[in-house]
Amino acid sequence: MTTAQQLNTQFGINGHLGFREDASGLIVAEISNARATASLCLQGAHLMTWQPKSQAVPVVWLSRDAKLAAGKSIRGGAPVCWPWFGAHASEPGFPGHGYARTVPWRVVESGSEPNGATRLTLRLAENEKTRAQWKHACTLDLTVIAGETLRMEMTTENTGASDFAIGEALHTYFQIGDIGAVRVKGLEGCEYWDKVGGSTLRKQDGAISFPGETDRVYINTAAACVIEDDKLKRRIHIAKSGSLSTVVWTPWAEKANKMGDMGQPDGWREMVCVESANAIENVVKVAAGTRHTMIVEYRAESI
Repeated sequence: MTTAQQLNTQFGINGHLGFREDASGLIVAEISNARATASLCLQGAHLMTWQPKSQAVPVVWLSRDAKLAAGKSIRGGAPVCWPWFGAHASEPGFPGHGYARTVPWRVVESGSEPNGATRLTLRLAENEKTRAQWKHACTLDLTVIAGETLRMEMTTENTGASDFAIGEALHTYFQIGDIGAVRVKGLEGCEYWDKVGGSTLRKQDGAISFPGETDRVYINTAAACVIEDDKLKRRIHIAKSGSLSTVVWTPWAEKANKMGDMGQPDGWREMVCVESANAIENVVKVAAGTRHTMIVEYRAESI
């Protein structure tokens, strides 16, 4: 296993990018440049935090009760869901949302952008356990570019001789003032599968507000979204490409209390997930010898 010291020697950028070993034994990349700060756990290529210098409050939410542990997902940030979204279609014992968010990744490249942002690329490290769950020959890379905006590029390359289909998402948690004082715009008129109380196909009427638990998979939409936050007086802009699903989720009190790591007693009120995805009927066929890239870009502005 590569050590934090070795990573600093090979990929560190003086004053902008460094690697440290967490008390859990996991390695965390820390980004600090003139534009923003961010952190990313190498297990799961899990972006944990991002805060542009223009914002007094982080844009990406991390639970104050989040724990780093080998083989466990982290509550908050931007978990990588891959190569399926939700439950596995035929194997109930396989992890929900795939295995990518709980296995080691390795650093393959780092650098600085002309605008002052910091770039870091990681590749999923396969092992016997992952191959038992996913037998297709492929690579999965995630590039994070953290600056005044946050850009994430997730690329699946089919290196084998047969086609396969993937479901995927960047399950991003956004920091908000209060769930009762935000709206998500951009999905007006879109169809969605409503996962609360059964799976029902509905059509979105107007902006999305949150009077209770919400778990929706909007389909056949490449639309950009905006989180309007009255309490923090800001907008978070979410643009994407290579994605035809958007998932909007908040657990509400009862479900959050059962999770145990949402930041008691009311941490769930300070986050909302707006996830760029390819799920349900929007799973992506990746032909042999080709690649598929999903890109998201986040930007915050004060209002």
